[in-house]
Amino acid sequence: MREELIKEEEKNMRRLRFIVDLAQAVLMQSDLTMQESLDLIENTKKAALGLFPDKEFVYDLVYTPRFHRIIAERFTIPGTYSSRN
Repeated sequence: MREELIKEEEKNMRRLRFIVDLAQAVLMQSDLTMQESLDLIENTKKAALGLFPDKEFVYDLVYTPRFHRIIAERFTIPGTYSSRN
């Protein structure tokens, strides 16, 4: 029984990794609007919490900053102030 739980957790981790990697690639490579990008991020979070319902804190700690960086890079107007200046 314990091995089955471990295998299920590993399967869910692979799914989560795939979902997040796919969302990241779409955000970086497509011509989504800001709202479409935010919707994609929200739907990615919902999918992740479907796999790991009690891990919202971990999601917010690990994945939210990554998505925010992508959004900042995609939607920053060149020549404006950013935290990297």
